[in-house]
Amino acid sequence: MNYDVILIRYGELALKGKNRDQFEETLLRNVRNILEDHKQVEIYRRYGRMYVQLNGENAEEVMTKLQRVFGITSLSPTIEVEQTEEAIKEGALRLFQSLEPQPRTFRVDTRRADKRFPKSSMDVSRMVGTYLLRSIEGIKVDLHQPDVNVHVEIRTEGTFISCQTLPGAGGLPVGASGKVLLLLSGGIDSPVAGWMTLKRGVRLEAIHYHSYPYTSERALQKVKDLAEQLTKWGGTVRLHVVPFTEVQTAIREHCPEEYNITIMRRFMMRIAEKVAQKRKALALATGESLGQVASQTLESMYTIENVVKIPILRPLVGMDKSEITDISRKIDTFELSILPYEDCCTIFTPKNPATRPRVELAERYEEKLDIDALVIDAVMRTEMVEITGKTKKDDIADLF
Repeated sequence: MNYDVILIRYGELALKGKNRDQFEETLLRNVRNILEDHKQVEIYRRYGRMYVQLNGENAEEVMTKLQRVFGITSLSPTIEVEQTEEAIKEGALRLFQSLEPQPRTFRVDTRRADKRFPKSSMDVSRMVGTYLLRSIEGIKVDLHQPDVNVHVEIRTEGTFISCQTLPGAGGLPVGASGKVLLLLSGGIDSPVAGWMTLKRGVRLEAIHYHSYPYTSERALQKVKDLAEQLTKWGGTVRLHVVPFTEVQTAIREHCPEEYNITIMRRFMMRIAEKVAQKRKALALATGESLGQVASQTLESMYTIENVVKIPILRPLVGMDKSEITDISRKIDTFELSILPYEDCCTIFTPKNPATRPRVELAERYEEKLDIDALVIDAVMRTEMVEITGKTKKDDIADLF
């Protein structure tokens, strides 16, 4: 079937009141960016809806990309017909007959946003349903579990008929909620945290701590690959790679082993805060889940974040490992995350890390370290890598 228009729906944006236009414009810009390779499409919006006029472009390829745009709740490939009873009936028949395999049961739903059309929504549904029953042998109406739902939408900007509704990614359009700096390791959790943060409309940058030669270039490449997976949902990700070897070496030489992880993460927070200030990020995001490991008890979180003033977002805080793993599989980061290349958080893990570290003890142990010099040196030698990626044609129905 040659479709005319992809109809885009968005739910949460409708609640934004006076800020609604700003959110919709952000979504429109993101849709244009992700479809930049489709030169023939025309994209426009009207109240409560957005439209992609295909002009001959492949509908399946366009919809695959649109399903990765946060802010879209659902989308439908449609044919556009004249706003007359005859055109609506004929259009519905033509679309129904193009379906493979041919449905045996159906229902018709109508939304009449343009009240100038003389028939009510229910009357249009009856009209179309009766016409289909008379035109096609062997089909029946099923209002509860039909094989296909024929949807008619009558609006001032056009009349659209569809038989398919695909789920969108939901959430808010990326760029609508400011910028966040994600602490991105090579594990399972932090890429999922990045994805969930993107879903709330932030523009994402990432920071990674690289302890060469203790961590290999393959470990760093894994992190870059994970960042590239996130670009499929949020566009370009700027990755800040921090040389962390000197910091970790100093901690191992001067601090008790059981506090190594706590003090190491306090340094990570200090460095991340400095980078966030330079990049005008309003918060940090981590993949921490409450109680999952020693550094993620409430006492640890309190002691670690005590060294910074910037807000810290923890989108996974109430999730268990199986829930996080399920999402990582759905967003195609799991197989990368389990590659056997260690990051700086795993190579120096003590046998008995402190699970209830105290702020005053961490501060006392840190007195042997030149904190400011170590942080400034790490920030000054941080390198930024711009990670870009193109959305590939994937089967993403299982994401939703």
